[in-house]
Amino acid sequence: MSKVNDFLTAAGVFFLATADGDQPKLRPLGFHMEMDGKVMFGVGQFKDVYKQMVANPKVEIVAAKPDGHWLRYTGKAVFDTDPKYEAAALEVMPQLKDIYNEKTGNHMMVFHLEDATAVDIPMMGPGEDLLA
Repeated sequence: MSKVNDFLTAAGVFFLATADGDQPKLRPLGFHMEMDGKVMFGVGQFKDVYKQMVANPKVEIVAAKPDGHWLRYTGKAVFDTDPKYEAAALEVMPQLKDIYNEKTGNHMMVFHLEDATAVDIPMMGPGEDLLA
């Protein structure tokens, strides 16, 4: 998992693809962390993206680095409901505490991918399986 986490760190912003019925939806994200041997992400429980992932947990994350390599990380989103994950996420990215707190009532729903594939793809040539 460290290879996936390192790639996302190098890329900075990455994109999460979900499905809204038969319409694909894509949005930029920046939060990720590695914890308990998994790369974790987060979305707000009040957002459409969360509802889309509950309805259809098949997602894809794509990131690109300045060197021309790009990542395709595909799998099933599984939400990690232990409060320790949300707390850790807010420590990793403290600016999110303005959105996710008791006053707003908003919660970050932390998830990881299962049954996943992750491929580092250079501009030219074959890709590298990052989960092997």
